[in-house]
Amino acid sequence: MLARCGVTPAAYPACGGYLSDVIDRDRTGLPAQFRPMLAVAGELGTDDAAWAYEMKWDGLRAIGIISSGKLTLYSRTGRDVTATYPELAGLAGALGEHDAVLDGEIVAFGGGEWPSFETLQQRMNVAAASQVRRLAAEIPVTYLAFDLLSFDGRSITDQRYTRRRAMLDEQAVDGPRWQTPPAFIGIPGADVQAVSKQHQLEGIVAKRLTSRYEAGRRSSSWRKIKNVQRQEFVVGGWKPGEGVRADQIGSLVVGVYGPEGFMFAGHVGTGFTRQALNMLMARLAPLRRATSPFANIPHDQARGAVWTEPELVIEAEFALWTSSGRLRAATYRGIRDDKNPADIFRE
Repeated sequence: MLARCGVTPAAYPACGGYLSDVIDRDRTGLPAQFRPMLAVAGELGTDDAAWAYEMKWDGLRAIGIISSGKLTLYSRTGRDVTATYPELAGLAGALGEHDAVLDGEIVAFGGGEWPSFETLQQRMNVAAASQVRRLAAEIPVTYLAFDLLSFDGRSITDQRYTRRRAMLDEQAVDGPRWQTPPAFIGIPGADVQAVSKQHQLEGIVAKRLTSRYEAGRRSSSWRKIKNVQRQEFVVGGWKPGEGVRADQIGSLVVGVYGPEGFMFAGHVGTGFTRQALNMLMARLAPLRRATSPFANIPHDQARGAVWTEPELVIEAEFALWTSSGRLRAATYRGIRDDKNPADIFRE
């Protein structure tokens, strides 16, 4: 699986007690010191020697806390998602008797060698235990661990990336449903990105070798270099379709937050399956409101729209931003319940 990140060209190398105090016994939230560190959008630099490069995985960011032989998984927003992915429970024993806090990504392969977010969508937001068990057997997920934040009760977030990564690699987190994909150090970033493009991944992440883990912050010490224009948007309404889709969603009216409030960004009108349209309609129906939530939507773009509270986050792929700040050729890729609407801005 992943063939150790799928990097096969010859030019590439082979790839306690404290926790009990900080974890609420009823699992109501993620401790602040372990909130995920976030990357900024950027470009490849020329100083490859200062950076490690990792593939940008198309999945659900998750902090895994292993304590007293049990695993708790938290989404980026701090929601406990442990019960949604029961096949990952064995990760608790992957480190032997050690307690640890891992940062990583939950992905689904969908029968292929590389993660598919569309496949993962079928596992997200499932609450019924019977359905969870069925889907875990039909569409199993894998946890890709890429950082170590605490080990045997000692936080190591203040350690350099290279030290944290070396400690993670020493643990050999590799099993039927969990892996430690490689970090590429001393390899040109352009070469790593070329491999990500070859396998149609979203891009790569560059991490400064000397960087500490800045919990809960978006830091320039981590850069995401994308192969395609892709980011999250907040839905503020929708327009009915035409013809056979006249009673369904034709396009989503989306926006991002900025200094002046919730700003109109354009429409997302392609990429929907029938299942996706039904899911979106079910999620948006309770959010309907009488007026536009946008601070700046033009009248011609608002005509015929059904407005909703700006609470649902989606991900979309698009060709470019126009000079007027609008999306061009945007394609729907999925709902992102792991993202806070207030954190969605133009990248």
